Amino acid sequence: MGSYLNPGNNGFSNMRNDVYVDKTEMIKLINQTINTPRNLTCISRPRRFGKSFAAKMLCAYYDKTCDSKKLFDDLRIAKEDEYLKYLNQYDVIYLDMASVLGVTSPEDAVSYVKRNITEEVLENYPEVKEAEALFDTLVNMVTYTGNKIIMIIDEWDAPIRENGRNAEIQREYLLFLRSLFKNSGTTDKIFAAVYMTGILPIKKDGSQSAISDFEEFTMVKPRKFAPYVGFTEQEVKDLCSEYRIDFSKMKLWYDGYSFPNAESVYNPNSVMKALRNDDFDSYWTQTSAAESLMEYISLDYDGLSKTIAELIGGIEVEVDTGGFSNDLVTFGSKDDVLTLLIHLGYLAYDKESEKVHIPNEEIKREFSRTIRGVRRDETIQRVRESDQIISDTIHLNADAVAAQIEKIHTEETTALFYNNEQALRSVIKLAYFSYRDYYVKFEELPSGNGYADIVYFPKRKSNLPALVVEIKWDKSAEGAISQIKKRNYPNAIKDFGGEILLVGINYDKDAPAGERKHTCVIEKYILPKESRRKGN
Repeated sequence: MGSYLNPGNNGFSNMRNDVYVDKTEMIKLINQTINTPRNLTCISRPRRFGKSFAAKMLCAYYDKTCDSKKLFDDLRIAKEDEYLKYLNQYDVIYLDMASVLGVTSPEDAVSYVKRNITEEVLENYPEVKEAEALFDTLVNMVTYTGNKIIMIIDEWDAPIRENGRNAEIQREYLLFLRSLFKNSGTTDKIFAAVYMTGILPIKKDGSQSAISDFEEFTMVKPRKFAPYVGFTEQEVKDLCSEYRIDFSKMKLWYDGYSFPNAESVYNPNSVMKALRNDDFDSYWTQTSAAESLMEYISLDYDGLSKTIAELIGGIEVEVDTGGFSNDLVTFGSKDDVLTLLIHLGYLAYDKESEKVHIPNEEIKREFSRTIRGVRRDETIQRVRESDQIISDTIHLNADAVAAQIEKIHTEETTALFYNNEQALRSVIKLAYFSYRDYYVKFEELPSGNGYADIVYFPKRKSNLPALVVEIKWDKSAEGAISQIKKRNYPNAIKDFGGEILLVGINYDKDAPAGERKHTCVIEKYILPKESRRKGN
């Protein structure tokens, strides 16, 4: 058993000794690529989304120097027809590039890898002739053994991430990968299959991928690997049932990623920590991913501050993912920053609408926490304005609320969509975007004889009032309040024992631009006795 050649199955064995979610059907997808033109696979996932778990699983399955049958026989892969055909049948070369950078300098990383793989090849197969190039040594190895290699590279992009501004180190590393995987004729002689995984997609060289022969599966386009991005909803339901954990809270906290082949995907690391700790918390803050968020949302691109505020407020935002260079430093627009946040797991991407949103409560809290530390005047001003409108609402300062809503409505909404219902709702969400410090937001909340536009419900142990907000045009602010009462929207929170404020906002939709005067009425509300009795 070596560090690089045939690492064995200890890693996967340890995984089986803990709470384990069976993701072995992914092996079937890799098996389907063996000795085919599709035998080079690169999968990118955020930190703590199970990349290393998958790599260790593959090592255990393919490594011919160990017997892993007992580890897999009770798992889903064992039901596949070709399960035994590939089980423990290959020499495996395993590289964890993050670990490599932990024991050697970035400048020496490539030579370190070449040297250590060569040493282990010669140690295990003394009859193999060493060549000047690692590629040729591997050719000699395969010729001698008559058996192709499965290569698994974990954290493949670590040299790109850690040396973002050192083009020379990046170039040397990419040339190393090209030497192994660019020449399809001889590459196929050595490798039965290659599996690379990391956070970033393969680095672009100009407009093209630096290693173009790989089939890529990313957070933007996971395709058939979507169920293996994280935990599926059914897997989480099963875990919650087994450990008697509230599934609805698990969904609120850690769900939010969805793909055509997996409608609901959960952050696996956070789910497992919530299970072990019996506590729903922002476990994301405990990862190295959290450290970089402030840096990225502080970048000075036109409109980025507004976009971040929209996202925190619950608004979906369009993004063009095509220009991203697949590194952490080359940004040409706010779209590149947003695309990076998709790959880092901070944003969930909808392929059909080409829009992003903040996926869940855990990440919402991380954004809210981070944005208050951003040292940009525009961002600070947006936070202050949002905090102020919440304060003004609570203190029944209706004129101030109307003025701020009018400001945002005028500044942020084009003439074409000024009276659009979704645009109006977005105005409210943008105005109250810092609500997450104080409230939980509900949209289109079924209640009484209709749906309450937006309800802000105070967080546990808060003394703040609940807010029921309605915006209208060509009526009156009083009319908005009347609608709330007539349709009994507050009935949705009838069990709330605290104070309820009704917030009605109106404006003249036909007035010229800049003259659409907004008015506001804020009224304390007491639930009718019948509703209170029903609530009890």
